[in-house]
Amino acid sequence: MKKRYAMAIDMEKCVACNACVIACKDENKVPNGHAREWTVQIVQGVFPNLTMENYSERCHHCSNPPCVYCCPTGASHVIEGGIVKVTADKCIGCKACVASCPYDARYVHPKGYVDKCTFCDHKVAVGENPACVEICPTFCLTFGNMADKNSDIYKLVQKRNYKKLKTGAGTKPNLYFLYGKTGRKR
Repeated sequence: MKKRYAMAIDMEKCVACNACVIACKDENKVPNGHAREWTVQIVQGVFPNLTMENYSERCHHCSNPPCVYCCPTGASHVIEGGIVKVTADKCIGCKACVASCPYDARYVHPKGYVDKCTFCDHKVAVGENPACVEICPTFCLTFGNMADKNSDIYKLVQKRNYKKLKTGAGTKPNLYFLYGKTGRKR
């Protein structure tokens, strides 16, 4: 069966507690001062009519990843299931991929190579969820194969409103930010 991994973030459940950030740092040995994922809170409106959206952010594992296309060494590449990765020993630290990512999802590791979220591909390869999904106390993160119409993520995205960020960049991102109850896009 074809695979296309994606993640859905339920903005109505996310409380931006950063458990996902800490789990990722621990699982992937992310150095202090850096992050493969982060949370964002956006407050809109004028008091007393305010709204707030919480986001758990990371690489969007785009289907059209500019970071891969601009990499001069092939260090940035796509593996099975559409996961975008960086091979550290091929990376020369030129930062072309950092500049090309509209999601600011990459950073330069202190050892000189670029690093980013991998959807914990080492866990996915053995049938487990990424560390962020496993730890989330509000169960707002759903990971799976969007090419499988029987998968939980596919069914969830079909029945919920969602938005994808910066779609105008043409990257075809694979993070779905869920809100509301019916299946409409914005």
